[in-house]
Amino acid sequence: MKLGLISILTVSLLFSCKNAQIKNTETAQTKAVKSNITNEQLMDRVQKDALKYFWDYAEPKSMLGRERYHEDDIYPDNDKHVITTGGSGFGLATLLVGVERGFVPRKEAVKRLSHMMDFLAKADRHKGAWSHWINGETGKTVPFGKKDNGGDLVETAFLTSGILMVREYFKNGNAEEKALAAKCDELWKGIQWNWYTKGGEKVLYWHWSPEYQWEMNFPLEGYNECLITYILAASSPTHPIDAETYYKGWARNGNYLSDKTKYELPLYVKHNYAEEYGGPLFWSQYSYIGLDPTGLSDKLVKNYFDLNKNQVLIDYKYCVENPKQWKGYGPNYWGLTAGYTRNEDGSTGYTAHMPTNDNGVITPTAALSSFPYTPKESMDFLRFLYTQKPEFIGSAGPYDATSVNYNNWFTPRYLAIDQGTIAPMIENYRTGFLWKLFMNAPEIQQGLKKLSFQSEKYGIK
Repeated sequence: MKLGLISILTVSLLFSCKNAQIKNTETAQTKAVKSNITNEQLMDRVQKDALKYFWDYAEPKSMLGRERYHEDDIYPDNDKHVITTGGSGFGLATLLVGVERGFVPRKEAVKRLSHMMDFLAKADRHKGAWSHWINGETGKTVPFGKKDNGGDLVETAFLTSGILMVREYFKNGNAEEKALAAKCDELWKGIQWNWYTKGGEKVLYWHWSPEYQWEMNFPLEGYNECLITYILAASSPTHPIDAETYYKGWARNGNYLSDKTKYELPLYVKHNYAEEYGGPLFWSQYSYIGLDPTGLSDKLVKNYFDLNKNQVLIDYKYCVENPKQWKGYGPNYWGLTAGYTRNEDGSTGYTAHMPTNDNGVITPTAALSSFPYTPKESMDFLRFLYTQKPEFIGSAGPYDATSVNYNNWFTPRYLAIDQGTIAPMIENYRTGFLWKLFMNAPEIQQGLKKLSFQSEKYGIK
């Protein structure tokens, strides 16, 4: 029976606002924080604020992450009930940070997470993979595009990364927590990663639809945000891919390596369609919510941390250089990634901001989710935002898109994929919490070894 048949009243009773509200719910927009706030307090603040997206403003039936949350309550596509698979995966990681830091009650979180796993078990799946968008009220696939109405392997990977971290966190807990971990394990084992090689080709494909089959025809080739998809596919205990698929498909037979530099920083790999500066900053974040790049290498890339750090520093140096002379850009206000944007007429649109697609809009998640790579530069941005730009802070943390250049323009809207990386990546900088959960999962250890990855930190040789 689909979750959509469960009454709204029942779910409301399970997750009432009274019980689920995060402590200290004063919104950041009420006033700027005092300039003498400590760095630790600032990181606590933004983590707690970003958590609200997935705790206070979750889709009420599934309790998973909405694709978008708009404070103005304007949803042009009438998609308030649509949940996003990948963003929900980042939301799972965010909830774990909330539990670990005591921002949300552990017992309440276990109830909610169990409900989410039950929803995902009953939702539409396509050879084990979930679709990009799901109707949060019914569990049915919501097409992301006409032919994109089936399984989305990349979004499924982002979700699965979160599911595995939930499993690892609770697997040795009490009976209820062990039951939650078992649900996570079952979901993970049901994904048919090898199906997405289109009959045994040495590459993974992003989409498969029961109606349109392989017509989307999008092979996953590096370099972009999709590395985690190959890691999980190789690690699967039930439907794995082999190492050849990784090196021939993702690594393009080694042809994705780059000898280019920018600002005297080597890029190491060819960023798809962005070889000069590197791509939008989410490429250095989405795969690395759980995958720890610290000292991580494979046959081709000597250090994934350096790869990511250089991409972020190139973005930072571009914003400081500010060749288009946007007002406000500088050491305290930087960061280009995909998200909402300001259209020429002042309305809200969407684009993948990066140095080669820079329209004067800064996306806060870009710098905030880069803390592991650029702690000083990210902290300077965080401090500037909260002490000097309170108008850019809403009920769930920094708004998705801002612009000092356009008279402090912002959109009072949020996206799960952007808000969901903030708390996890800051936590990975602070404690390595999520990295440890993911990297120590037994299947991940075996999968990385299969692909000839090495990490002295986790004993992978």
